[in-house]
Amino acid sequence: MEISKLSKILSENSYPGRGIAIGLTPDGKKLAVAYFIMGRSENSRNRIFVADGSDLRTKAFDEKKLTDPSLIIYYPVRVLGNHLIVTNGDQTDTVFEALKNNTTFEVALNSREFEPDAPNFTPRISGIVEFQGKEISYKLSILKTLNGNENTSIRNYFQFDKPESGKGHFIHTYQEDGNPLPSFEGEPRLIETNDDIDEFTNEIWSYLNKDNKVSLFVRYVDLTDLSVATRIKNVHENGGL
Repeated sequence: MEISKLSKILSENSYPGRGIAIGLTPDGKKLAVAYFIMGRSENSRNRIFVADGSDLRTKAFDEKKLTDPSLIIYYPVRVLGNHLIVTNGDQTDTVFEALKNNTTFEVALNSREFEPDAPNFTPRISGIVEFQGKEISYKLSILKTLNGNENTSIRNYFQFDKPESGKGHFIHTYQEDGNPLPSFEGEPRLIETNDDIDEFTNEIWSYLNKDNKVSLFVRYVDLTDLSVATRIKNVHENGGL
């Protein structure tokens, strides 16, 4: 599979929707995780990311304009023991509870389906990282329809053991712009990572379509001591653009 820069992938797609990237930095010492959201409707764009301890939640920027919280207010990131969970919806909590009950990422997501937002039926994308001493492994998943047929669910799971330094994988909800929006197809894209969290954050934020981007979360975890660095970008806050 050809490796690409996230900047190139994002510059060629005006509406990838929501996206998850997970990988290992070039020096092999840090986990790199990124999650972004985009939106077009007022309700969808009326959001910011807010740190909540080691977790991340979405919040309405203007509570008076919030019309339907069901698919936009959730925890995109939660940490439990030696696992980090990142998803584009409330399935974060489904996976979190499954791990607490000694079941698995796959079992948890087998109980969920794509989002009920006809006609797009937005896929649910999810990722999980397991810390194994100074090494990691991770999984990505997408739950979607079969070509927009809401009666058929497709569940794809991708497991990445012993990831290579400098490489990661990127999955997003929409293959491209459209009406309705077509779901992501194929395997997660192979991407280049960066040792510098600020450079990686700026690469993503700068190349997300300026008319549609809403928020971005990036976290690096040092595998030698599990120290954490986090960056959050919100269009609605100072410096967000």
